[in-house]
Amino acid sequence: MGGSVLAGLLVGVGVTPAIALAGFGTSSAIDTFASLPEYIEIGDLPARNEVWAYRGGEPVHLVDVFDRNREQLPLDRISPTLRHAAVDGEDKRFWEHGGVDAQSLVRSLVSVVAAHGKGGSGGSTLTMQLVRNIKIEQASQLPPDEAEAAVADATARTPQRKLEEIKLAIGLAKRYSKQEILAAYLNIAYFGDETYGVQAAAQHYYGKDATDLTPAEASSLIAIVQWPERRDLSTPDHYVDNVARRDVILRAMHEQGHLTAAELRTALATTPARTVHLTAPQQGCRAVEPGAEYFCDFAVRTVRSLPQLGATQAERDAAWRTGGYRVQTTLDLDRNRQQKALLDRYDPATEPGFALGSVFDSVEAATGRVLTMAQNSTYDRSAGAPRGSTSLNYSVDEASGDARGFQPGSTYKMFTLLAWLEAGRSPDAVVDGTRHTQRTWTQCGRTIVAPYGPKNDSPGQTGPYSVRQATAQSVNAAYVSMASQLDLCDIRDVATRLGVHLATGGQVPANPATILGTESIAPLTMASAYTAVANGGVRCDPVVVDQVTDRSGTQLGGQPRSCRQVLSPTVAATAFAVMQGAFHGGTATGGRTADGATLFGKTGTTDAADQIWLIGGTTRVVTAYWQGNTDGGTANLRHFGNGQGGTYAGARATVWRQAQEAVNAAWPAG
Repeated sequence: MGGSVLAGLLVGVGVTPAIALAGFGTSSAIDTFASLPEYIEIGDLPARNEVWAYRGGEPVHLVDVFDRNREQLPLDRISPTLRHAAVDGEDKRFWEHGGVDAQSLVRSLVSVVAAHGKGGSGGSTLTMQLVRNIKIEQASQLPPDEAEAAVADATARTPQRKLEEIKLAIGLAKRYSKQEILAAYLNIAYFGDETYGVQAAAQHYYGKDATDLTPAEASSLIAIVQWPERRDLSTPDHYVDNVARRDVILRAMHEQGHLTAAELRTALATTPARTVHLTAPQQGCRAVEPGAEYFCDFAVRTVRSLPQLGATQAERDAAWRTGGYRVQTTLDLDRNRQQKALLDRYDPATEPGFALGSVFDSVEAATGRVLTMAQNSTYDRSAGAPRGSTSLNYSVDEASGDARGFQPGSTYKMFTLLAWLEAGRSPDAVVDGTRHTQRTWTQCGRTIVAPYGPKNDSPGQTGPYSVRQATAQSVNAAYVSMASQLDLCDIRDVATRLGVHLATGGQVPANPATILGTESIAPLTMASAYTAVANGGVRCDPVVVDQVTDRSGTQLGGQPRSCRQVLSPTVAATAFAVMQGAFHGGTATGGRTADGATLFGKTGTTDAADQIWLIGGTTRVVTAYWQGNTDGGTANLRHFGNGQGGTYAGARATVWRQAQEAVNAAWPAG
């Protein structure tokens, strides 16, 4: 833009005289002005992300997650009283000027220069304040090592900074309507106490929406923006300063004809003590209903990795910080709450004898949708979390929940059974169930020597067993006999095909001990693997996000669905039939549900009985139930009473049955 054009523009808005009075030469001011950026965009303001779940089969709001406590509102949803308070109190000529008000700017520039850039009076229009707030928002989105300096630069009170605000304000006024600028200002302004925008401020300080504010309430909010550190309503200590500024705004509203004399008297007589009802923002996964916190944390981590939010992780992180997303998760709050209640009753996290953890994970077989993720502990991310509280999500991998998995014990036998069936062997074939030491094995086509002779769970487990019987009774020695006739790598490969991996990352090794579940695996991983048998050999990767909707209402899609045929239908059907035995005279007999549903599954108990499992379900939904030591201890769960008339291990089938009955009622199998 040429100097003469700039001069005409500056004179046209009354800026050049203001600059001259402030001590700038006109030509140097124009040169400085010309070097500054011309435009700034309002853009998308950082806003809340909404996380949703299901209750009664219908979507329900679960919690908000945000870096900025802000909910954007269109101007027509912001009360006229609040709009008038902002304009009358901050910028009376807002509707008339072109982004810059020369009358007040003279006073501002003179005071800034007189203060040598270290202070000065106001004079910024709403448009100029919006420019400053946009630059602060842009600065705050930078990496931490850059953000602090950028924010300081955006808030510096210098003639140079004031000139930049002037030019950008003129650009804003040319590009956006007055209504758009006012709405952006009311949505971006900082109202103290980590609260941004009028809607979040109204909810935080008054417990109501920005559509329903009285003149006194609206003016008190606008009074905050110039000095939030002293005027916000977070403490009665600020009330005097707030009221002083509030009353100035109220009188300005009266002078502009937006309040009658009677309305002014009523508003002036109102005290913050009568109107303020501080409401803590319900944000983050710690604010969800008890039992849903761990699922929420997992879902938020998951959605932040979705390609819909950006091509790189840096782009996805920035998009999530900007917010405005609605995330519909797969969580069934009704079933999750019931499972959480069972865990609290039968597996109290405050058990004094050892560090007891337990989870339920229910997965829809045909889709991989994770319906529940309940945990017995209280969600707490603090460093000094009390006993029974943790942020570790025991259901998932270390990368997703910081826990390192647990030995699945005999629930891992399913993969030997599947390899047996894939090798063309019969479930009615007989194997040796007497404890013995097997010395040689086949590993990836070669013979290895690795003596392994685990004991059976009961001394009475001896002699020949059919594979079907050995599965129902969980006979360790019989499964050693089966594995010795197979290739250990084939067993491992079946598990890998069904999505099994170490909770800390990487493939499960192919060694003799692994066949009895000696490696640490996450409960959700095991539940997902079992869905392949329930679903005719098709396994779908676990998903926790059904849909992501952006702030414009555009549906971006959910978590990518990936379903694959990992077992032949015949092998899956045979395994499903064999594994029904656990509920018919086998180790899970007490888990048979009253609804008569056809169940398949497998129990698991580690050598020291320090980890206890039952995984199973119907053709619709698989539920994994794990309980065990969480601190590396080896307390035997068969030796500790659960306060319900039995031991932790002894109640396994009873607890699982109650959870699965509720699941079956919601997802009945055909």
